[in-house]
Amino acid sequence: MPSLALTELLGTAVFDTGGTHCGRVRELALAPQEDRAHISTLIVRTKSGDRMLPFSAIGSINGGVYATTPASGWAAVDGSEGLFLLERDLLDQQIIDVHGRKVVRVNDVDLQHETSNNRPALRVNSVDVGVRGAVRRLLKGVVPMVALRTLLVQIPPRNIPWEFVDLIETDPARRVKLKISHDRLAKLHPADIADIVEELAPDEREAVFQTLDEETAAGALEEVEPKVQKAIVESLASERAAEIVEEMNPDAAADLLADLPEERTSEILQEMAPAERQEVAELLEFKENTAAGRMNTQFLAVPVTATVHDAIEAMRGFEGGVESVSTIYLVDSQGTLAGAVPLAKLVLADASTPMLSLMQEPLIFADSGAGEQEVAELFDKYNLITLPVVDEARHLTGVVTSDDVISLLRAKL
Repeated sequence: MPSLALTELLGTAVFDTGGTHCGRVRELALAPQEDRAHISTLIVRTKSGDRMLPFSAIGSINGGVYATTPASGWAAVDGSEGLFLLERDLLDQQIIDVHGRKVVRVNDVDLQHETSNNRPALRVNSVDVGVRGAVRRLLKGVVPMVALRTLLVQIPPRNIPWEFVDLIETDPARRVKLKISHDRLAKLHPADIADIVEELAPDEREAVFQTLDEETAAGALEEVEPKVQKAIVESLASERAAEIVEEMNPDAAADLLADLPEERTSEILQEMAPAERQEVAELLEFKENTAAGRMNTQFLAVPVTATVHDAIEAMRGFEGGVESVSTIYLVDSQGTLAGAVPLAKLVLADASTPMLSLMQEPLIFADSGAGEQEVAELFDKYNLITLPVVDEARHLTGVVTSDDVISLLRAKL
């Protein structure tokens, strides 16, 4: 079926069931609650004001829009809160291309002209983010349509399929009414989400983080540049910020809160669950440029008497990040670090094998007060993935992971 550009349809003459010219198309509307792709209504500008023409009352679109009902039966426009208007809400707006993992601006919208139950239907097929859409809009009404279409054929299209588009709505009330979410965005890698978020305006960033689930938002927030990270958290309500911070790795959460004003940090900590609050608060007491300031308090540790079976069971119940699972640490009854077993050694070991027999030598660790330079040198010298951090009594208090060191080195570039 033929396609039709939104800007071609805007301004098209509209005729009622008697063939009388009643007005012109001012807007095309979607009702996202019912159907995210098919046009539900045309808003027609008439002499008596704007009227709503249901698409179900359209008989044909051919050089004009021909309705099957009299204009007197078209309802007056008394609000469009539950509607998504293509020109107002899409043209010239920034959207998220989840397939290309980037933010783009819409120049036009391509509509697919279909037939359903012997009636015409229009479906949003894609958005035009290239030069072709811009040229069409610029020259519409200036150049004859035949000549314009001949020119447009020579310009390569740059379209994004509608199913790959995530809309950005900054008004919380409209987000709810239009049921706009970011489920597609949430399926991307946190680093890709971070790149996209950094391209958005402050209010758009806030809108995205309001609709992402807490776990996804936390993962993306950890990847965002510190200045942007701080701005996002400061823009959110304390309760929402706390929900996201709770899902972050404790060390990343502590680094973030340490950069906020003391009053704001206190507000967020107050909203956090007691266990997470205590964990992050303890990390805030350490200097950021030390091993303790960089460590993550979520790690895998089992008693020195444990077997491979015990270690696997501990892994099943572990809720920390995947980067902390590469090494299982052995501790005595006092919590003193006694050994380290690489995850790879568990793969071929029998379930009854004592973990002590699989220990890696030498046992490398850092004191809690060790500087960042020393931590980086240990990772480099011993090709570490994780580095245990101990206190003065050699109690295991946390681990520094390779991604922490990478972040450290990037910050110094």
